[in-house]
Amino acid sequence: MKTYAEAGVDRELRSKAKKHLVELKSTFSLSKHGSIIETPFNNLYPINNNIFHVKTSDSVGTKVLIAQLAGKHDTIGIDGIAMVANDCIRCGAEPIALTDTIDMKKSDPEVIEEIQKGLSIGAHEAGCPLIGGEIADVPEIITASYNIICDCVGEVEKNKIITDEKIKIGDAIIGLPSSGVHSNGISLLRKILFKAWGGKYDTFETLDGFDRELIYEALEPTRIYVKPFLNAVKQIDILGAVHITGDAYLKFRKLTNLGFEFDNFKPQPIFNLIQKCGNIETKEMACTFNLGWGFALIVNKEDADKTLDLLEKYKVSAEVIGRIIKENRIIIKYNNEEVVL
Repeated sequence: MKTYAEAGVDRELRSKAKKHLVELKSTFSLSKHGSIIETPFNNLYPINNNIFHVKTSDSVGTKVLIAQLAGKHDTIGIDGIAMVANDCIRCGAEPIALTDTIDMKKSDPEVIEEIQKGLSIGAHEAGCPLIGGEIADVPEIITASYNIICDCVGEVEKNKIITDEKIKIGDAIIGLPSSGVHSNGISLLRKILFKAWGGKYDTFETLDGFDRELIYEALEPTRIYVKPFLNAVKQIDILGAVHITGDAYLKFRKLTNLGFEFDNFKPQPIFNLIQKCGNIETKEMACTFNLGWGFALIVNKEDADKTLDLLEKYKVSAEVIGRIIKENRIIIKYNNEEVVL
C-alpha cells in the first residue's frame, strides 16, 4: 500500500466534492451584522462593526480506531480539541467556546469518562471553556465504538484578522514542531503498520529506535498551538498561518499564488518507519503527513529571529523551515530528495 487513496482516502475525489460547497456561499448574505470576511482557511462573521467570530468543526477521524486497539481513551479528546482550536487561530482569532459531540455504538460510562478526561486537558491547553455537547447512541451508523466531533468559536478584532494579502517573495516560513502523526494520515498508517489492519507489526510491539510500544507512538495526541501562537500574534506581524493537517503541505496552496520551498524537516522516527514499510514516495508523504511540523507561520524575513526567540520563551522549539518563492509551486526537499507538489 503506497498511497492515501489506496488506504481509502482519495484526496482528488474529496477536492471535487468540496467544489460543490460553493453553493453554500449564497447563505453569506444572511449575515445579520454585515459582510462576512473570507480568509484562506476561515470565514469570519461580524458580531458588530469591530468584532468578528469564526467557527471551526472537525472530528478525530479513524484515530479512534487506534485508541480502541490500544484500549486507551484518555487522550483522544485532546486530538478533538486540537483539530478545531488549531484551525480557529489561523485567522488570528482567540478561541472563546468549545463544544463536542460523541456518537457511540452503545453508551459506555467508563469510556465516556476517559474521553472526557482528554477533552478537559485539551480545553485547558487551548485556554478555552468547553461549554456543552451531546452524547448519542447511533449503532446503525457507527462502525467503530465511537466518533468524536468538536466545534470551536473564536473571536478577533477586524484590524487583527490574518489574511494572505501581505505575503511576498522572501518571507520566512517558521515551523512549530508536531508531537508525531497527530490525527492525519491515520488510515494509511494503520494499514501499513498494524497487523490488525493487514500491516506488519503487532499492536504492542516495541521497535528499535522507539522508547515505547508502537501503538502509543501512533496514539500520541495532537499538539495544541493556541497559547504560543496568540502570544506571537501580539508581538509579531504574522502574514499567514497554516495548521498542517489533512493534505499536509498541499494546504499551503490556499495561502497565495506565490510558491513555497521547504528544506528543513525534523521527522519523528514513526514517519521514516511508515515510509519504509509502505514503500511510500516522498511526494505522497508530503501530501499526507506533517513530517515533524504541525503548524507554520509566515513572517517577514527580518522578523524570523525575533519570532523564534519569542516562541522559545514559551518552550516551543520552532525553526525556519522554508521560504516564499516566485514560482507558483511547492518544493519539498526531504531525505536528500527534491519533489514538487
